[in-house]
Amino acid sequence: MTADPGEADRPDGRRAALARALEDVRARIDAAARAAGRDPAEVSLLAVTKTWPAADVVHLVDLGLHDFGENKEQEGAAKAAEVADARPGADVRWRVVGRLQRNKARHLVRWAHAVDSVDSVRLAEALDRAAGNALEAGERTGPLHVLVQVSLDGAEGRGGVAVDRVEELAGHVAASDHLSLDGVMAVAPRDVEPAEAFGTFAAVAARVRAAYPDATTLSAGMSGDLEAAIEHGSTCVRVGTALLGAR
Repeated sequence: MTADPGEADRPDGRRAALARALEDVRARIDAAARAAGRDPAEVSLLAVTKTWPAADVVHLVDLGLHDFGENKEQEGAAKAAEVADARPGADVRWRVVGRLQRNKARHLVRWAHAVDSVDSVRLAEALDRAAGNALEAGERTGPLHVLVQVSLDGAEGRGGVAVDRVEELAGHVAASDHLSLDGVMAVAPRDVEPAEAFGTFAAVAARVRAAYPDATTLSAGMSGDLEAAIEHGSTCVRVGTALLGAR
């Protein structure tokens, strides 16, 4: 069951719908983890709130979520500010999950906890410089957390670094002064069976983790394929539609 945006017109309707959807998503994560012989606590939920209003994020914060994913810098910055005003002091972490232009780095580091879509050395360098400047200016208090995005099919236009270059990019991030390499991220291609795609991803992630033991995050799986991703070791599923409804 997904949340019904139309319920927002009724008192507390939207929050109730989100609560039901969140319960359903958490039940799916729990069942998938147990089926794979894993502890459900190993799998975190990232609510992808792009195009949805800050009011929905506030509801989800009140329902116990902490991590939210946005695609665009301008939308994310505005939403982060609204949520901070509505729930000052709340433990909210914003992650950028979409393709990112280097010229957005300077603004993004002021509000984003992490970028999950780093797919080039040039982008990593721009983020490192921006994070360093933000730290010096007192605009952030710690490094920018980073996931290297892996392209599982090599298709241009969707983002991600080629499978055979992941470790090279991970090494560059790990050596940066103001970035923290947390792990890897991937999206299963539409024309590939999720189990096959996530099997490849798991093998790539294992190589990165062997070289960088602290890079333990495997971000994979969305509304339609989170079970297959969890079966292959995902530690973070990115859910939008199943939680908030169809855009």
